[in-house]
Amino acid sequence: MKKEKEKGKKKKKIIIYIALLLIILYVFYTVFLLTVQSTKLFTVEQGKIYLEETLNGYIIRDETVVKGENYKNGMEQIKTEGEKTAKNESVFRYYSQNETDLKQKISELDEKIQTALKESENLITSDGLSAEVKTIENKIDEKTKEISKLTDMSKIAEYKKEINELVSKKAKIVGDSSKQGSYLKQLIEQRAKYESELNSGAEYIKANRSGIVSYRVDGLEETLTPNNIESLSKEYLNNLNLKTGKIVATNDECGKIIDNFACYIVTIRQKKQKFGDKVKLRLPNNSEIDSQITYIKQEENDEYLISLEVKKEIAELINYRKISFDLIWLSYSGLKVPNDAITQKDGINYVVRNRAGYLSKIPIKIGTVNKKEAKNEKYTIIENYTTDELRKIGYTDKQINNFKKISIYDEIMLNPDLDKIE
Repeated sequence: MKKEKEKGKKKKKIIIYIALLLIILYVFYTVFLLTVQSTKLFTVEQGKIYLEETLNGYIIRDETVVKGENYKNGMEQIKTEGEKTAKNESVFRYYSQNETDLKQKISELDEKIQTALKESENLITSDGLSAEVKTIENKIDEKTKEISKLTDMSKIAEYKKEINELVSKKAKIVGDSSKQGSYLKQLIEQRAKYESELNSGAEYIKANRSGIVSYRVDGLEETLTPNNIESLSKEYLNNLNLKTGKIVATNDECGKIIDNFACYIVTIRQKKQKFGDKVKLRLPNNSEIDSQITYIKQEENDEYLISLEVKKEIAELINYRKISFDLIWLSYSGLKVPNDAITQKDGINYVVRNRAGYLSKIPIKIGTVNKKEAKNEKYTIIENYTTDELRKIGYTDKQINNFKKISIYDEIMLNPDLDKIE
């Protein structure tokens, strides 16, 4: 009896050990699946793929340089970089020869006027007059607060002018009502005289056309124009020795007006394209814009010079003369999967879906656009078969009723082995 009990205990221990071993093996297997096999899965997403190439391009613009006679005196911008202007509007001005001296004198007079104003205000006794002065002071305070928030130089100049006019108005009112009136008038008249000299000595440059204002003048404005595109060549463009992506420096002697409706990007590529073809461009700021091929010329070594018309992001492109950009020939949206997730058998493409460990072999179609497969080096856009299409590839009605489709967020295997999947 004792021997039988001992044998029974041994059997129980062996069973327990075997059970523990199986549990340990299961845990290790589960960890293996989570760490190793999970790296072989991909979650289907709604995405977009591109067929594109990266090229260097030269910016061709319809632009006119504007310059005056006093360019050696230095200039002050009235219209800021990238701002639009109408024809005959003042764009910038050249300083007068003695501008620094006149500004210094005006500044000194402003201090004297402010001091005289403070002394005169205490002598005003008329309530109506005090209220009028107070209104002007409030306007000056408002303008001063607003000007501190501005970044537009033309707006700042406009606000400063309004403040000076309000100060002069206040000075005139106070001066007429105080014992120091004659002194204030004298200061104001002297200031007006200096301002008149300042303005008369300055040369204002006006826009000879409407468009975008730029001060990035590089000397190629009369050469790289839409009218000269047909005369351009790869050799000529290379000899310009322009650095890709370099921002054109601001010129302090002149400016230019740019056509804000269209510009052109001229590039060299090996594949020929048709005149009038529409393509997308991705610019250095990552904007994707529409474009159209407006000129094609064959160069040596089976290369082609092409011109792309651009009607958006004109202001963005004024900073550059040569850029790197992406030429997008095809884009397609849909269920995006890695190429490694697709395998073929008997002329049909499949993906393998993993749902809670259960694997399903699902036939899929590769998307097309313009009769080309929607795929690139890494990804493919896939589609599900319709019922009629499944019948054509040999599926029975019973199989169709049980057919599973791929949808967003499904997990699919990479590099699946169809022979090991039912």
